[in-house]
Amino acid sequence: MAKRKTKTRKQIVKELDTIFSQYIRLKGADKNGFGTCITCGKKDLVKNMDAGHFRSRRFYSTRWDEDNVNIQCKRCNIWGYGEEYLYSLYLGEKLSKKLYNKSQEIVKFANIDLLNLIEKYKILVKQFS
Repeated sequence: MAKRKTKTRKQIVKELDTIFSQYIRLKGADKNGFGTCITCGKKDLVKNMDAGHFRSRRFYSTRWDEDNVNIQCKRCNIWGYGEEYLYSLYLGEKLSKKLYNKSQEIVKFANIDLLNLIEKYKILVKQFS
């Protein structure tokens, strides 16, 4: 009998990041597949855009929080380091503060929790097909 290979934590996180990013970009796209950068207003096909985080991905408590992630162009997200100030203007003071405070919380996701999120976002992505 073949032995089933278990995914490493790093592989699970990478898979979740990928499907979550896809969902965020599809959710924010128009019917023609174009998205608008929330910090500069650039329009492009969502496949050319990023899922930009207001609070960095290093904060696991907000890494997969849909309020914390929106469509951004690569210039704003990568070269502009997320344009946090402009991002905060888009979110508004109340949500920005809420996400900042949440990002400071320590959370520990079990692998099963991450796998459940992967399944959730796979289902949500399929709804756009």
